[in-house]
Amino acid sequence: MELHQLRYVLEVHRRGSFTGAAEALHVSQSGVSAQVAKLERELGVRLFERGSRLATLTPDGVALLPHATAALDAVGRVRAVADDLSGVVRGQVRIGTVIGCTIPGYLAGFAAFRAAHPGVAVTASEGSSADLVAALADGDLDLALVAHAGPLPPGLDVVTVVDELLVAGVPAGHPWSGRTALAPADLAAPGVAVLTLPPGTGIRAALDRTCAEAGVTLTPAVQVHSPEAALALAAQGAGVAVLAASMVGAPLHAVPLAGSVTTSLSLATRAEPGAAARAFAGLLRDRLAGGVGATGIEPVTTSL
Repeated sequence: MELHQLRYVLEVHRRGSFTGAAEALHVSQSGVSAQVAKLERELGVRLFERGSRLATLTPDGVALLPHATAALDAVGRVRAVADDLSGVVRGQVRIGTVIGCTIPGYLAGFAAFRAAHPGVAVTASEGSSADLVAALADGDLDLALVAHAGPLPPGLDVVTVVDELLVAGVPAGHPWSGRTALAPADLAAPGVAVLTLPPGTGIRAALDRTCAEAGVTLTPAVQVHSPEAALALAAQGAGVAVLAASMVGAPLHAVPLAGSVTTSLSLATRAEPGAAARAFAGLLRDRLAGGVGATGIEPVTTSL
């Protein structure tokens, strides 16, 4: 039995197919299949039911999976302790961020880590906050910069960088441009087209919770994947952009949303990270804490 065989088993389970596992592991599909089959012969049990496209665990596979996971976790902890004892940061770090993240503190921390630890391989990916949190829980990411409305799942080390309320961005001359505040019911009024981000983002979670707490049912007219798109459409008169306060600036007017739930941006680290991940998280915490002002993030830098 070899460690890479256990890794292949876990990845096939996570991806649901040998092809998906091979793509994630950057090895050939035939190599994954051969190694899993070799492990099955050695153990004397069949781990997967193989279909034309999907692979699902057999009852024996279900029984053995927690032990394979525990074995790999134990090896990872041995490496992390050894790195701590030797003072060496090596290996790899898998970091995820919300889509379009260009926060200066994040970029500065990333650059500082690469300069301090050139021997560490860094894998960076983008996604919705919901997907990033799930990847942390599954062990597919070591740390992530995520947006959320409400507490994150237990077991994560969380440092919140930004807390913001929602506003409605409207162009000059709009009937709401002179308002000091809006009620959630105003957004659901006939003829109002709300432009915002899709489910899985912190802003959308905050908007949905704000409306639910006010007893309002709201169906946004347009869902876009970047604040820039929502702001550009609002500036053209296509609707009202509902975003975090720091994202809305000239030429739009930002009108506060009464009773808004807070949308937060946090650095989340999975339980028991390795030495490299801890070092990366430490640098990011320092840079993010020093690079975010009282008004929050730089305007239009990330899909909160």
